[in-house]
Amino acid sequence: MNPKAKTSVLNRLQRIEGQVRGLARMVEEDRYCIDVVTQISAARAALRRVEEEILRDHVAHCVEHAIASGDKADQRQKVSELIDVIARTHR
Repeated sequence: MNPKAKTSVLNRLQRIEGQVRGLARMVEEDRYCIDVVTQISAARAALRRVEEEILRDHVAHCVEHAIASGDKADQRQKVSELIDVIARTHR
């Protein structure tokens, strides 16, 4: 992973970790259910943004490298992995 993307992803994950701790506090404090669900939705959206950033970095480096290498087997593998992971995220 490129260093800039890695730093960004780690920062985002730390914020998400804080969001999840906040969710636990909300449940412990018997906060209004709709407020808890709203915060769960926000955490899920934040995780999707992390996922997108990691996938973007993967395409920019791993997939691009496979394409530039001319290695057909590596190209097929990288594209297949990408399709599989995208399919899993839409389930």
